[in-house]
Amino acid sequence: MTHTPRTPLAPMTIQAATEAAAAVLDAVETAVVGKRESLELVLTGILAGGHVLLEDLPGLGKTLAARSFAQALGLPFTRAQFTPDLLPADLTGAEVFDQRTGEFVFRPGPVFTGLLLADEINRTPPKTQSALLEAMQERQVSVEGITRKLPEPFHVLATANPIEHEGTYPLPEAQLDRFLLRLSFGYPTAQQEWDVVSRRIDRRREEQTVTEVLDAAELLRVQQAVEDVHVEDSVGHYAVELVAATRSHQHALVGASPRGTLALITCARALAVIRGRAYVIPEDIKALAHAALDHRVTVKPELWLQNATGAGVVETVLGQVAVPAAVDPAARVTA
Repeated sequence: MTHTPRTPLAPMTIQAATEAAAAVLDAVETAVVGKRESLELVLTGILAGGHVLLEDLPGLGKTLAARSFAQALGLPFTRAQFTPDLLPADLTGAEVFDQRTGEFVFRPGPVFTGLLLADEINRTPPKTQSALLEAMQERQVSVEGITRKLPEPFHVLATANPIEHEGTYPLPEAQLDRFLLRLSFGYPTAQQEWDVVSRRIDRRREEQTVTEVLDAAELLRVQQAVEDVHVEDSVGHYAVELVAATRSHQHALVGASPRGTLALITCARALAVIRGRAYVIPEDIKALAHAALDHRVTVKPELWLQNATGAGVVETVLGQVAVPAAVDPAARVTA
């Protein structure tokens, strides 16, 4: 059940990784209309080796985006519908007695895949959420005292409805923190919505398929290329100062942790690759600040009636922390 390449991975240049990322986005855009910027952020989270939470209203393309990314990246795809009666074993798998052999055998659950769509993750109880937490953080599951490794690569795209709260279980901060990015697609424009309708009419069927651009091994090579992206000290300190400022903001009960700083830097390196650079610039940090930090900031309870939010805290610190100059390390060496 593993998808780890059998042969050592050959290095991939950042330019080749950029071309691969662009091809993936182009392929996904054949199914998901007019969401290039949001799709770029989803791919950023995947190339950074993490998981993404899509918090948006129903019908805005979250499931379609997840399936399309799985097809374009050549990853096995499973969808787990999270419901109040979902048990941890329904997700991770369980030991089942085989009457033919007289032995217990392990039946893997939907988490044993390349890309898992955790649909409406906030509708399942904390016990099942915690089972997913281990899979997300440790890339493994524990069943009947036995730990089993998950396939590589393994990514979770989870969805949540930000409006409907009846019958939901809010995600604990510890689990929210495991998502590198949280973002939403939002409503399309009138032209984009008509494009969705016209494409449906033209293809004469409901199902959509996306061309496979990469496979699991090539995705791992692109992720390795992200590790070659340079982060200037001044840019790194800028990210650290942004995160630290969320902790001292007057509206914040709890600011972003050092894991937020790591998420910001890691995703900035992936975004730099997508945008064709071998180095991170401050604009990469700013472009990712809300997606990487909003869900890691908890506002003081007494301020909820004033519509104080984590996004408001992050927006404030973005305006307060001084932005360093962008530095191209290649130009500096040449000079």
